Formats: sequence, structure tokens, C-alpha cells
Amino acid sequence: MTARAMGSGTISFGLVNIPVKVFSATESSGKISFNQLHAEKKTRLKQQMYDPETGEIVPRDQIVKGYEYAKDQYIIIDDAELEKLEMATSRSMDITEFVPLDSVDPLYFENGYYLGPDKGAERAYKLLAAALADARYAAVAKYVARGKQQLVVFRPLDGAIVMQQLRYGDEVKQLSEIPIPDATVSDAELGLARQFINALARPEFDIHQYKDEYREKLRELLDKKVKGEEVDLTPAPAPAAKVVDLMEALKASLARNSGAAPAAKAEETERKPPKRAPASEEAAAPAKKKKAKG
Repeated sequence: MTARAMGSGTISFGLVNIPVKVFSATESSGKISFNQLHAEKKTRLKQQMYDPETGEIVPRDQIVKGYEYAKDQYIIIDDAELEKLEMATSRSMDITEFVPLDSVDPLYFENGYYLGPDKGAERAYKLLAAALADARYAAVAKYVARGKQQLVVFRPLDGAIVMQQLRYGDEVKQLSEIPIPDATVSDAELGLARQFINALARPEFDIHQYKDEYREKLRELLDKKVKGEEVDLTPAPAPAAKVVDLMEALKASLARNSGAAPAAKAEETERKPPKRAPASEEAAAPAKKKKAKG
């Protein structure tokens, strides 16, 4: 089934204009939604806007947009003004620069869209897609839509062009704002962690092996309730308590992944510090750590 375009636009590639159609890259048909109902009558509820001073319901045609510039002080902005503001700004998708795609942090990614050539733009579209793929670059562009200047990147994908919507720099928190205390890890701990990573490493990411298990269980629950069948909601096991000994936890993780019995069972609760080992055992400890590193 051929997808239906949700919009259109024009990519400005230097002096070359490329009319394109915009297609959603996401699928929402499997989404499960709920309605709000009256608890006793089971009738669907409706939301209405009301005046808090009088309690009267306000008709839709009496609702306007207002911007609060001071406490309880507003200016009115109507849709015509916003539409004129958009028309006064370039609505074409103007390419401003080309950058390596891996230089754009995924934190800035928002929605993704497929772009297809509009009628008569097939060759120009293919030219841009091929040029981006050959250069291994992405095009940064901006245009105005839905009351905002959109910042996007165009990237090649299997001979086509994908438009990735971006957040602006001031819309993403800086990592420096997040409290991350200093901590040190030993070479032995790092070695075991690398072993666990290598055990689960794959040459590439395959998204199709993953399914929303919660959604599947929710759909099964709904189907059973519709049929009047009994529903068994056995709670999942509680997460293990805080693990103090990283080495023991890593060893247990490796053993579980390989199917072998763990060398030492990981503690599921906080435990007391181990007794000091005799001198002969302490001398052998570095050798054990060195072996674990490999």
C-alpha cells in the first residue's frame, strides 16, 4: 500500500529548487488508547472550557490566544497575525551547510520523516540523495511551519532522503547540569565489564528483533476482559537489592549469560566488608586481577 503524503515543501539546494512530498516515518496504528468514562454510568466524558470567575461554559468561538507578559496581564494574538508572520519568513527548506552526520548528537533528534520527489523533481531529488551519500554528509536546513522555524537535517538512506527534525541548542540541557559524582573503577572491574559487553556484542543493530512486550500483554489483557475471561496478573519479580561488590555482580552476570554456574554468587543485599586476607593470599590477588583483565 502506497503511503499518503502528509505535506509538501521545497528544498533550496543552492540555485536548484527541489519540490518534495513529506511522509511520516512512524506508525501509530498499533498504539492503544483509552477514553475517560464516568465510573458508574460508563459514559464517555467531554472536556469544556469555563470562566473561573462566573463558572459559565465558554463557546469555542469565544476562545482566543493570549500571551502573559506580566502577572495576569495579557496581549491577544490572533491566528491571522501568526499566519502573516509565517508568510513573512521563508517557507522553503533552505540548506545552510553540510556536516558529517555523526557530528550531530542524537540528543538533538526529534521526529523523522521520509521525503519523496514531487512531480517533475525526480532527477534533482536523486542528485541530492546521491551527492549526500557520496560525500557522506548531511544537509542542515531550516524552514517555518506550525508556528516555529524548524531546524532539520537531510540525510541519505538507500537512494532516498530522510528529514530529521532537530531541537535547538537551548532546548537541550547541558550535561554539566547533571550531578555525576566522581568514582574510580579498577582494571579488573573494567576487564569483566568488557567481557560482558563482548559477550552481548553484535555486528549491527537489528530493531526488528525487539517488540513492545508491555503493549502485547496489554492487548492480551484487553482481549480477555472483552471476552469476560479471567485475568491473571502475576507481578514481576522485584528488582534485586543494591549490590555492593561490583566484581561479584559482574562475575554473576557473565556466568548467567554463558549458562555456567557463577564463580561466586552475587550478593543481592548489602554485606559486610570481607575480612583481611593473609599475606600469601594478598600477594596472589594482583595475579588474579591481571588474568581477569584479559
